[in-house]
Amino acid sequence: MTFRRRLLISLLLWIGTLLIGLYLIVLQFLPLYEEAANKSAVWLALGLIFLVGLGASAVIGNRIIRLQVEPVENATATAVELVKGNYRARAYESDAQGSLELNKTINVLARNLQEVATVRLMEQERLKTLIENMGSALIMIDRQGTISLVNRAFLEETGLSSDAVLGSLYREISIAPELKSFIETVFMTETRSRDQIEFAEGLKMKNLDVYGAPVIGEHERWLGVVIVFHDITELKKLEQVRKDFVANVSHELRTPVTSIKGFSETLLDGAYQDTDTLLSFLEIIQTESNRLEMLINDLLNLSNMERSAFHIELEPTDMKAVIERAVETVHPKLAEKNISLELDLAPVIVNGDGNRLIQVIVNLLINACTYSQENTKVSLKLYAEGDQAIVEVEDQGIGIEASEIGRLFERFYRVDRARSRNSGGTGLGLSIVKHIIEAHHGNVEVESEVGVGTTFTVHLPLAEEI
Repeated sequence: MTFRRRLLISLLLWIGTLLIGLYLIVLQFLPLYEEAANKSAVWLALGLIFLVGLGASAVIGNRIIRLQVEPVENATATAVELVKGNYRARAYESDAQGSLELNKTINVLARNLQEVATVRLMEQERLKTLIENMGSALIMIDRQGTISLVNRAFLEETGLSSDAVLGSLYREISIAPELKSFIETVFMTETRSRDQIEFAEGLKMKNLDVYGAPVIGEHERWLGVVIVFHDITELKKLEQVRKDFVANVSHELRTPVTSIKGFSETLLDGAYQDTDTLLSFLEIIQTESNRLEMLINDLLNLSNMERSAFHIELEPTDMKAVIERAVETVHPKLAEKNISLELDLAPVIVNGDGNRLIQVIVNLLINACTYSQENTKVSLKLYAEGDQAIVEVEDQGIGIEASEIGRLFERFYRVDRARSRNSGGTGLGLSIVKHIIEAHHGNVEVESEVGVGTTFTVHLPLAEEI
């Protein structure tokens, strides 16, 4: 029975008691009524008394209902709002003795729930921000195998949309089979696991460092698995470059050292007595010594350029004059293979270091000469485009496979190892070119077709006009 109903019954009993009292009063006046001359006046008086009593009862009853019932109803409505999750709802704290403590208690409860909800919301926002901005990709799978959570890194890594992933079975989404197999292992065994997987993505190989673990809830209940992985392709590439560098530099140093040691031992064993043999061996030793010196100098230059403190002095430089000086240096080498050089040079002033830029042009021309057949042509163009100076070096050489273009600027990387080594190169020229151009706040691009030729395009900032 509700409070309002109990109060209404009490009010009816009170009104009934009042009517009984009025009836008893009428009985007291009844002898007078029988003796009275004007009986209608007596009945009128009694009727008025009854109506006044009934009206007073209605007014008092309404007042009691307002004071006792409305606060309780307000408290009930507030409690309903709290159940719905509206923790901003508050009950009226009236002066009614029966409901004051109840309403105060409900308001305290509402404030506590609001504080708890606020803290929980803040924690959820922090967790969401952490998950969304972590560098590694994350995917959470429930016990039915349905994906319940992914972060932005996962979507970017896989190229999928959240609508296509959330709510789907992990077996059905479009990811690498190797990654799917790892998830399957963690999901089926319910144990922690870590692995590095490699798979093909288009024409390139991709490496991922993957970690998976089961999600355990209260009472050791298994809720699913969480998988975290990040792309280590660049790290693997750098590791391979480091290994190749150590192997290559050891090989490049060993070759001239072995030659010098072998020919010197032969001379010491008595070959020095033959003048022709002596001169021939000494020329070979000198050539290998020069090659060794070039290699060491290039290594030192490259090491100096790769230091964070390396910088060059930039000043307005006549790029046309730079190219002409570089051509004079390389001309004898071009003449050896009867390679013609076509120049198309516009007067351009760049912001750079003249000596370093000469080194760039010389290396590009020597590279073009090395990989070109005899009696071919090399074109060199210089022009301005926008706020940049463009230098193009185009040859008619052997060309480069598309898969190898990305590695051209690695140290000691050679497209044709036998030809480039026999030409006397150190394998560091293009690496030096790349570092010098980047120090000038420019960039270098490569276009090539096997059997047709290669074009190197250098972009340099123009000097500001005074």
